[in-house]
Amino acid sequence: MRLEPGQPAEDFQVEDIFGRPVRLIDFQSRKLLLAFFRYASCPLCNLRVHSLIQQYEALQAKGLDVVAFFQSPPESIRQYVGRQDAPFPVVADPDRVVYRLYGVESSWPKFILGSMRLASLIKAAIKGFLPGKMEGSIPLVPADFLIGPDLTISQVYYGKDIGDHMPLEDIEAWLDW
Repeated sequence: MRLEPGQPAEDFQVEDIFGRPVRLIDFQSRKLLLAFFRYASCPLCNLRVHSLIQQYEALQAKGLDVVAFFQSPPESIRQYVGRQDAPFPVVADPDRVVYRLYGVESSWPKFILGSMRLASLIKAAIKGFLPGKMEGSIPLVPADFLIGPDLTISQVYYGKDIGDHMPLEDIEAWLDW
């Protein structure tokens, strides 16, 4: 079931890939981007993580924290995503418990559509993000949630395909609002 703006964010208590606790309540009084990705070696996912890392300092200066979820086990995430040394928590959720709380969906038509993102796939390959071991639900579609300081969902973005995320410009506009 998809979530809507205005709903309270679904509570979670997990650990990041290094065993540090990550709880929704820890972000109360801050703005939060909760980003759900596919699997650790997904080139399109790693390209997005790269973009978030590049913009993170500016986003943090505007009061935004980021938590990224992957459906892969921690060792895979450390192997692929971990090479980028993300300055924000990256969480393994191979059983997709938190994914279900947030209504993150799988879709074969959206998988096929995203597989046609040739420019993005080429950009990912140039940056060294090559496909590897596929884990979990292969047609899982990314989703992004902007959560306000009161832990209410402000904006929801369910991807249109496997490489589609909320535009960074939309995130920045929300932060400036």
